[in-house]
Amino acid sequence: MPGLKGRRELRDEVMDCDEMRERIPDVAAGLTEMNPVESQHVASCAACGGKLAEFRKTMALLDEWRAPEASPYFDIRLKARLREEIAKPQVGWVQWFRRPVLAAALTLLMGLGVGMFFVRGWEGSPDRNPLSDNFGMAEPGTAVGDLQALESNHEQYSDLELLDDLQVQPDTVDQ
Repeated sequence: MPGLKGRRELRDEVMDCDEMRERIPDVAAGLTEMNPVESQHVASCAACGGKLAEFRKTMALLDEWRAPEASPYFDIRLKARLREEIAKPQVGWVQWFRRPVLAAALTLLMGLGVGMFFVRGWEGSPDRNPLSDNFGMAEPGTAVGDLQALESNHEQYSDLELLDDLQVQPDTVDQ
């Protein structure tokens, strides 16, 4: 069939090379069987036939491969190493929590830090309080501020009938 690269025609059915490439791993692994259209495509298309042969060789090599045996003393050495690690004295920041004075000091410092964060405000400036700015409104000119303004002035905007009577000026219309 001229003009269709990568396609082979069998009776009224057309098998695409891309479709076949998706099925090749399952066919090579023996998970599914090829239907007659796929078999005919593989026989007539050298690229797909070569890919299928390569996949089958790879699967055959994987079937022959055996994992190496672990050393007979592996389990004994592993258990001994675990006992050694458990017996070691623990050091690090986790030990601090076992000492009550250090745990109390850390808790106090964390409480002070969180308190300072909320007292100073979200942006860290001493004179900024997010609850008192614009009476809880976002800054004008932002998307959120504009939506809040529309929401709070909905009744006033809906009563403006003058907007309906406006005529579009000819110099603003796109041509």
